[in-house]
Amino acid sequence: MTRLVRSGADGMGQQMRLFCRAVVALILFATIGGCETNVPPRKYPDLRYTHLPPIRLDAVRVDVVRKYRPTAAKPHVEHEFPVQPATVATNWARDRLQAAGVGNIVRATVVDAGVVEVPMKRTTGVTGVFTTDQSERYDGTLEIMIEIIGPDGRRLAMVSSKASRSRTVPENITLANRETAWFRMTESMMNDVNLALERQIREHFRPWLR
Repeated sequence: MTRLVRSGADGMGQQMRLFCRAVVALILFATIGGCETNVPPRKYPDLRYTHLPPIRLDAVRVDVVRKYRPTAAKPHVEHEFPVQPATVATNWARDRLQAAGVGNIVRATVVDAGVVEVPMKRTTGVTGVFTTDQSERYDGTLEIMIEIIGPDGRRLAMVSSKASRSRTVPENITLANRETAWFRMTESMMNDVNLALERQIREHFRPWLR
């Protein structure tokens, strides 16, 4: 009887050791696999708009003012973007607005170009171990105002446009994929602003179009 009990205990111990080894092997495999998918961030192109026709206005010059200043204080994260929204807005104004007259001044102001990071609620407990949650949401706003200033300093006309975008990302996202999401978000906001401003300029700046 003693030998039978001892044999059973040995069998149980061997099964436990095999189980522990399998768990360790699984953890190591998951760790190695995670490292292999962590691709380093890539370079992103500077978004420009020279491929679009310039908007020629009756003005002696175009002034671009960056009223919005990116901040490194949380929850703001726009300073971490591979191409910052404020830079894209400035590029748009310099690429699309063209002085083609005398006397007046065109002033393009980047009013807002901020993005905030909002932590999202995650699944807790045992269920959370097997659940891939959306961990952060990014809320971005891009706003540009364009004015025509007369020789006497009075504002003759003004148009503005503001676009907003929100994007969530999963908790296991790589840095490269996060930056891609940020880049697409910035590109989408600027595309919306571009279309809206072009439409408003054709409508409200008609006397100054050249």
